[in-house]
Amino acid sequence: MTRPRWQSEDGTYTGFIKVHLKLRRPVTVPAGIRPPSIYDAIKEVNLAAATDKRTSFYLPLDAIKQLHISSTTTVSEVIQGLLKKFMVVDNPQKFALFKRIHKDGQVLFQKLSIADCPLYLRLLAGPDTEVLSFVLKENETGEVEWDAFSIPELQNFLTILEKEEQDKIQQVQKKYDKFRQKLEEALRESQGKPG
Repeated sequence: MTRPRWQSEDGTYTGFIKVHLKLRRPVTVPAGIRPPSIYDAIKEVNLAAATDKRTSFYLPLDAIKQLHISSTTTVSEVIQGLLKKFMVVDNPQKFALFKRIHKDGQVLFQKLSIADCPLYLRLLAGPDTEVLSFVLKENETGEVEWDAFSIPELQNFLTILEKEEQDKIQQVQKKYDKFRQKLEEALRESQGKPG
């Protein structure tokens, strides 16, 4: 029996998946580095390692990236591949791959396990992207994975929290200053009245 052209001798196969990028937060990339050339991609040159300087920016909302992967490529490898293509140096654990399905007129998102194989899921669902599509989003686990953040990001969080704390302290102080003022006025008025 002959095997299909797209299937290798070991039973694996390759194909393309499209991934929609729906990132609400900025990503971190090396500052001042040119985009990788075909030569760099072939030689697997890591341009991001060439500098310690970093900058952050927002990726275009709902950008779509097509990836050529094998049937054994996992979600974890897809996320790492996408980050590498965009030269994003953030920890891959900060991101998750979701499958978007349309069911009963609703759009549903389901987070994929890092061991799932997206090309296999695509094959099972067929080519229609209305039936199944893939979306890269921030990993919302409910618990913050602090190890996934860089020192500058953590320092930025602390600065924001300190500012919010100072704002809240000022609000409380203003509230109680007004309350004290009204109490003092009421006391003065009551002292002037016989009673």
